[in-house]
Parts: sequence; C-alpha cells; structure tokens
Amino acid sequence: MPNNTTQERLKAEARGLNFFYNGGIQALKNINMPIYDNRVTALIGPSGCGKSTYLRSFNRMHDLYPGNRYEGEIRFYPDDTNLLAPEVDPIEVRMRVGMVFQKPNPFPKSIYENVAYGLRVRGERNRRMLDDKVEHALRGAALWDEVKDRLQDLASNLSGGQQQRLCIARALATDPELLLFDEPTSALDPIATGAIEELVHELKKRVTILIVTHNMQQAARVSDYTAYMFLGEMIEFGKTDEIFIKPKDRRTEDYITGRMG
Repeated sequence: MPNNTTQERLKAEARGLNFFYNGGIQALKNINMPIYDNRVTALIGPSGCGKSTYLRSFNRMHDLYPGNRYEGEIRFYPDDTNLLAPEVDPIEVRMRVGMVFQKPNPFPKSIYENVAYGLRVRGERNRRMLDDKVEHALRGAALWDEVKDRLQDLASNLSGGQQQRLCIARALATDPELLLFDEPTSALDPIATGAIEELVHELKKRVTILIVTHNMQQAARVSDYTAYMFLGEMIEFGKTDEIFIKPKDRRTEDYITGRMG
C-alpha cells in the first residue's frame, strides 16, 4: 500500500478524477488527493465548488442518475480497487463506503429496523447476529444508552440530533471502511453539533472519515487534513493546522479569512 513521507497509510486516493453531469457540465476537474487511513479529512470551499459532488463519487451515488460520467480513478486500499471501474458493483461499493447526509433521513421504521436495514439487504437473517450488530452500531454512534429500552419505537420520535446519530449507526452497521459526511451538523443545534463532533473524534479510531463542511471552525476542530476546493478544482490539500495557519495558496487564505466565499 502506498505511503507518504510521514508514513500515513492511504485508505483511498483520487487520481485524475473528472466528473461530468448529464448534459456535459464538468463539476470536477483533474482531482488528485489522498485520503489517509483512520484520519478525518475535511472538504471546504464555497457553495457550488464541487465538494459534495466529489464526496458522492466515493460511493457511486452519481450512478443513480443516468448520463453522469466519471473519468479517472478512485483507488481504494488495501486491495487497490478502482471504485469507479465499470466492473465494480456500486452496491458493494456502498457497503464499504457509508454515507451520512446533511439532514437526518431515518426510514419510516423502528429504531431497530433502521440500523438493521443494511444487514438485511445483505441477507443477514440470524436474529442474534442482527441484535449484536444493531447494539454494536448504536454504541458506536453513542446512542445505545438513550434508545436501548425503546428499540421498537419509530425513529421519527427521536430528536434531530438523535436521528442524525441513528443515521450514523445505520451507516456503521455494515462495517464500512470509509464514512462520508455531507454537512452532517448543518441542520442541528449547537449541543447536537457538539455531540456529533465528539463522535467523529471517536469514530476515526475504527473508520476513515471524509467530511464536507461550510463551518471553518468545525473543520479546524474535527479534521486531521483539509482540502480547499474552488470551481471544481482542488486548490490546496494538507494537514489542517498548516492549511489554517499558513496556507500556501492565496485563494485558500482568502477563503479561510473570509475575504472570499
């Protein structure tokens, strides 16, 4: 598996990644970027710069809409698979790469069935196995103690912050290797936001995380690496402290300091 000079292990790597929406509009332009194992990488940049488009390439979400097209590769380690290869099944990709969206989107099912959903899709029918996996995922999302006595309640009865942690538990249940967060706290109050940020710190011990955020303070708090994107291009990538304290590109500095964006 490739390493960088600081001996960080690569979990994934975009190589010459271009993306075109149906109709030919190019949203990503020659993106080259590493994603390091068991680290949090933040994607920052103004609205419409390609952050979410890039994020959703990792679990092939764009395949759900006809006419979208990728060029280049996203290598996934340790097996060195190109996630974008035509012969790679997008369903399998989504089992390895989980996603949590901007707004909590629990299914109209019980708390238990929300978490068990991906396992059932995989064909798991053993009740003891399901029980164990559901509990493990809810514990991983720091939600178990709050819901263990109400697993059959509808997920919609939970608060917004609890629903978002439930969506994280649902993503964790299938043991993903990479977890994508698309502005996961933008719809939450400060207390729920703090809980999610604490959770991100804990989760990186077991899973690699790529997070889109518009909140500069959040990016500085939760991430190990930061990438600044603008107009579909990767302008600068590096360790978060270095990006925020001494960015190499003037455009990055202008965005971080609020002069642009």
